Amino acid sequence: MGHTPSVISIVGHSGSGKTTLIEKLVRELTQRGLRVATIKHAHHKVELDTPAKDSWRYTQAGAAMSLLVTQGGVQLVDTRTEQREPQQLAERFLGEADLVLAEGFSHAPGAKIEVLRRACSSQPRCTLEEGVVALVTDVDEAYPQLPHFALDDVNGIIEFILQQAQQ
Repeated sequence: MGHTPSVISIVGHSGSGKTTLIEKLVRELTQRGLRVATIKHAHHKVELDTPAKDSWRYTQAGAAMSLLVTQGGVQLVDTRTEQREPQQLAERFLGEADLVLAEGFSHAPGAKIEVLRRACSSQPRCTLEEGVVALVTDVDEAYPQLPHFALDDVNGIIEFILQQAQQ
């Protein structure tokens, strides 16, 4: 087992800019020499494996996990439905990463940075009790007691994330 990487979730309403922010953070963190992993929570059904292909057949036969290895990468299909929170997933699968950025997971335990854009909604999606530690926002009145970052303040957000990771 590797070490357990720090995990922070980026949450927010649909269309708020979570994916774009994570892209920018990953790019900059990687340039700084960190090994970053991402976890994305999909609300809709996604076909993880091609029906009737070999790895799909193994899963249908009862394999707990199936690994598909290609020249371009490795895909893991794990059919267990428990232990789906970002911290648990990071511990199980992402121990080689320095930092894990999870998108979504509004109701899972752990620290969250919420992307809140007035053009999308001025009401935060998550509460302080649910773990919001900072906002990337143009809504000054939302959680004034928390650090606020501008949408384009990638360096400020990264410094904050790295401080969180050391706690």
